[in-house]
Amino acid sequence: MKNGIESIFKAHLVPKEVYQGGKNIPPSDKKIYKLSSNENPLGASPKAVEAIKKAADRIDLYPDQTDIRLRQALAQDFDDKLNENQFLCGNGGSEIIDMILRAFINEGDEVIYSNPCFLPYSVFSRWYGAKLIDIPLLQPNYTLDVEGILNAISERTKVIFLTSPNNPTGTYIPKSVMDDFISRVPKNIVVVFDEVYRHFADAEDYVTALPYVLDGHNVIGLNSFSKTYGLAGQRVGYCYTTATIANYIRLIHKPFLLPQTSLEAALGALNDHGFIEKTVQTVQEGRKFLAKAFDEMGITHWPSQANFFIIDPPLPEMEFTDRMMDEGIMVRPVSQFGAPGKVRITIGDAEANETLVNAMRKIMNK
Repeated sequence: MKNGIESIFKAHLVPKEVYQGGKNIPPSDKKIYKLSSNENPLGASPKAVEAIKKAADRIDLYPDQTDIRLRQALAQDFDDKLNENQFLCGNGGSEIIDMILRAFINEGDEVIYSNPCFLPYSVFSRWYGAKLIDIPLLQPNYTLDVEGILNAISERTKVIFLTSPNNPTGTYIPKSVMDDFISRVPKNIVVVFDEVYRHFADAEDYVTALPYVLDGHNVIGLNSFSKTYGLAGQRVGYCYTTATIANYIRLIHKPFLLPQTSLEAALGALNDHGFIEKTVQTVQEGRKFLAKAFDEMGITHWPSQANFFIIDPPLPEMEFTDRMMDEGIMVRPVSQFGAPGKVRITIGDAEANETLVNAMRKIMNK
């Protein structure tokens, strides 16, 4: 029997796997290309940088108490198909995931997700005592197991996580599959649709959460300013959903959640349409270049709709990662994401992509 402080610890908060973000660029005399964290290949939006500089003069003051200005800007960005009350902003997409789980999960409730996927779905769910139900993506193409998920639903199921394009596989959920799935999910379950990489998708049958939210389904579209807008270091995320769900989650929204610099940066980046277009173009052109190069080298890879690829490396994943680092290229092994033996490679600018391919050819002696 525990008599110390451990006696009041929550039983489900036992030491388990924790999410570990990508590594930072280490000190080096040579140039290092960071292709491991899916960051923007062009850096940050210039308008966001300028907004941060202006906001720096006010960091001694508390920021906006709420996120209303950003929510209004987001509603406009969505062509006013949604109103500001249907948005929620937070300290990165991860903060939004945490808020959703805090709002809906009690100990013993069930959360369904599909590995390989973004690790916080399971790690954060465990914080609240959820029972984790993993319905893996179907091999060999990493497609959604719709029937498996629907068959796994029980009276305790509260949240289902879907991702499109998916991290770390880059694969997506076609509209016909989503239409069928959403039509069959019970009305008392929240579907979190992570679409953080949506700007990079160009498949004709790609779909976001928007049409399902507009139809009144219990769907939450999860987004971030870290990728397309180049604000990974400012930690700004948001989601949109029905007004009923948004207003409910807003009950646990902290005041002053977004720092002044982050808020102004997001507002600036949202209106930097030229930067957004250039980012998407850079990623899509780089995606074609790398896919062709991987094919020529005989590297197994999966068609991607995101700003990264998952590959089956020519060497064991950690050996490959270390060898690439020796060549000045940072890539990320993704066993932790549920894809053992695989490596994720972010699409960079033209110089980074060419350096990556040359490094891989050198390692493979091709």
